[in-house]
Amino acid sequence: MTERAGAGGAGLAIDVRGLTKRYAGRAVVDGLALQVRAGRICGFLGPNGSGKTTTIRMLCGLLTPDAGEGTCLGLSLRTQAIEIRRQVGYMTQKFGLYDDLSLRENLDFIGRLYELPDRRATVERTLVQLGLASRQKQLAGSLSGGWKQRLALAACLMHAPRLLLLDEPTAGVDPKARRDFWDQIHTLAAQGITVLVSTHYMDEAERCHELCYIAYGRLLARGTEREIIDGAALTVWAVQGTELAALVEPLKAAPGVLSVAAFGSTLHVAGQDAALLDAAVAPYRGRTGLAWTRTGANLEDVFISLIANAQDNFAAQGVA
Repeated sequence: MTERAGAGGAGLAIDVRGLTKRYAGRAVVDGLALQVRAGRICGFLGPNGSGKTTTIRMLCGLLTPDAGEGTCLGLSLRTQAIEIRRQVGYMTQKFGLYDDLSLRENLDFIGRLYELPDRRATVERTLVQLGLASRQKQLAGSLSGGWKQRLALAACLMHAPRLLLLDEPTAGVDPKARRDFWDQIHTLAAQGITVLVSTHYMDEAERCHELCYIAYGRLLARGTEREIIDGAALTVWAVQGTELAALVEPLKAAPGVLSVAAFGSTLHVAGQDAALLDAAVAPYRGRTGLAWTRTGANLEDVFISLIANAQDNFAAQGVA
């Protein structure tokens, strides 16, 4: 499976360059380059409206790029979109199955769409593998968020895809359901399936083999968690104490401060110029009731700082 997925070159399941999509003259995705090796879990991160969903839809053949080229599973995005769709599992943000059908009926319907030769056996096997067999007669509309998520993943896997494109799959589900979901994703990756998953959760980002961060349609950072943190070269001060909320706005406005973020009872104040950052926090370091320490950056520090430096393509064109 892995060798076949790498037909696009050097074991790459996704290999695209210059990927661009415009709406009303605005580049929602702007010259994006993305490479993901077969069998890897790639976290796709960025703020709302950054172009993640549009990128995913281009990769699975649902949207045609306005510019750019490349392959998905060794197949051309432009000329082989139909073939790509048959080999990709796409899980949308919103639950897309039928509320008034049972779990089994939903999976059977998906099996018919893909014209699976041994449909009934595949449905049975999928119900068992995803832990859905005990609920197979339950209507999908009566499921909790975590069970709907599991059913949606089952539907994505029925046709044995070689690539999963998951668009914020754990939004709105409880922590245990998220953990179970990620355990399943790692099991699939160990079987050679490639996964591109968008998420806003930093604990989920840390479970990915590699990460891509985009904002306003442009790629800002790519690499492993450690590579991205090291590449940001941030200096971070952590402060604990009382009345921390009163520090947030003055620090955000200070020269050299890229981000101020609360982590429980601690504030992280981050910047790239150590001297400027030291000068920004200096007026507050002598205050009683505050404890200041230098600390290492985490992913959230990096991503908040990246968006602070990114150019808003709405603002650049005078769009409110």
